Amino acid sequence: MSYLVLARKSRPQKFEQVVGQKTIVTTLKNSLLRERVAHAILFSGIRGTGKTTLARIMAKAINCESPLEQRPCCTCKSCQAIASGSAIDLHEIDGASNRGIQEIRELKEQIKFLPVSSRFKIIIIDEVHMLTTEAFNALLKTLEEPPKHVYFMFATTELHKIPITILSRCQRYELKRIAADDLQAHFRKLAADEGVNIEEKALQQIVKEADGSVRDGLSLLDQIFSYGEKEVRLDDVTEVLGLVSREVLLKLAAGLMKGDKAGVLLSLDEIFAFGMDIKRFGNDLLDCFRNLLLCKIKGCETLLNISETELQSYQEIAGEFPAESIHAKLVLLMAAIEDTKNSSQPRLALETSFIKVIEAGNIVHLPDLIGKLDKLIDMYPPQQEPVQDAADKAVAVKDQDDLRLTEPRSVKKTDTVTEVRENKEPPAAEPVSQVSTAPPDLPPEKGKAAAKNIQDDWREFIEYVKGEKIWMGQILQKANNRLATDGELQLEYDEHFTCGQLKEPENHQILTRLVQKFFQKELKVSIITPENSGDTASPNDRENVSRQKRKLSSEPLVTRALEIFNGQIVEVRLHHKKTPER
Repeated sequence: MSYLVLARKSRPQKFEQVVGQKTIVTTLKNSLLRERVAHAILFSGIRGTGKTTLARIMAKAINCESPLEQRPCCTCKSCQAIASGSAIDLHEIDGASNRGIQEIRELKEQIKFLPVSSRFKIIIIDEVHMLTTEAFNALLKTLEEPPKHVYFMFATTELHKIPITILSRCQRYELKRIAADDLQAHFRKLAADEGVNIEEKALQQIVKEADGSVRDGLSLLDQIFSYGEKEVRLDDVTEVLGLVSREVLLKLAAGLMKGDKAGVLLSLDEIFAFGMDIKRFGNDLLDCFRNLLLCKIKGCETLLNISETELQSYQEIAGEFPAESIHAKLVLLMAAIEDTKNSSQPRLALETSFIKVIEAGNIVHLPDLIGKLDKLIDMYPPQQEPVQDAADKAVAVKDQDDLRLTEPRSVKKTDTVTEVRENKEPPAAEPVSQVSTAPPDLPPEKGKAAAKNIQDDWREFIEYVKGEKIWMGQILQKANNRLATDGELQLEYDEHFTCGQLKEPENHQILTRLVQKFFQKELKVSIITPENSGDTASPNDRENVSRQKRKLSSEPLVTRALEIFNGQIVEVRLHHKKTPER
């Protein structure tokens, strides 16, 4: 019994029969019509895409006796001899078996003689990348200046292993993977020729497993035809090829996304009970998550090589989760599958990895988090300011007002102010925070510009500094706090490197001059950082700051936020609030 497998029975004999390589076929046909065929042609690409087939068709076309438009005709003596493998002038060499320099020397001796029965001698070297470096070097001169009656055809799956000196002497054609639609139409035609009715879903699964290779797909098709009857269904393909059912994969993916630990572990048990290969299962699972991710990216539907029914199933699962969550879990799964391949207990490694993926949780968009925080803030009313804090503020206001006085007031002015106040009715209960030493509408003295308030006019001062020194204004913006006491302006920073330039003597003098000129006061500028703050702050000030930080840390809103986001307080910074002008 002699049976010819589909891969050999359906091998193309003409250019028109080649599947999925339209651009290369057109180029080769035009080179024949215009008699511009290169003396050395190199075909490269993955397995089963037609490299050797195209080399044989070109060999027939070069020696064909028919007119140029009809080559190869497959009916002349030369074409039939090549098709049957009896052509004397066609030398087809396996590069893996004849890879040494001695074989190349013998080949060079043979091509010196003229062809016996054809017009040209054709040398086809398959898997040419297997030749040794010495063999390639021996072939260089012949490739550069071959005899007029010789044509070389090379085929390889690993183009990068061929020396650049060989590549530069060849006309290269890189064959691409066969598109799924072309493969599906080709397999459907072959199944019809064999008298087998194959289900569309089963055909799609075979095309998927072929991975762009015609020969791989034909081998699988041959195996399935031997298993089934005249009707082939998806279950038959799944069982013969040892694949995981698409429903089981989708169930497992949904469980990983939804956090269903029990469902995930039961699905994994079902897969192991079926005897699934770990490597194949890992690839299928990653491909499943890839499809989910592509469903979430607008405009990527064309990248999904699946049926309409499967697409709907993927879209249902993907619609419940953001693309960020799917991508994050896909990254974790990729690492888990790689670890599983090297594990001595692959099942345990997969189970723990799946639990880790589930516990990673789903990613929440930042706008959603901000929305939740806003709702949380709305739930709590604003805190009433304690009386003690109001009194502290009143004292601070008094200190600031003292700084506004550029010189002591005369006795005459004080009497005038007192007289005006006596003519007015005193308020029933004057708040403590309204303590002031001068009315806000008191005109400045003649010859003196009105003094500006450090807290209220700080932004204007920064813009003023930027007009003189842009970098200095930017550093001043980063100050956490600013205090003016006893003729001294203190600027507080968290880090030394933030304000290091201001501490340099030359820059410090410039800053002091700008401060005095803008605020119209004799102020000394001090730069406070954590390294020297302990020297300038009094014990009472430090205790007050610590008390305020503890109070802020225990706020109900802060406590609630920590519980929601599972966070912790790393640092508390105090920012000085502006005091309104009196």
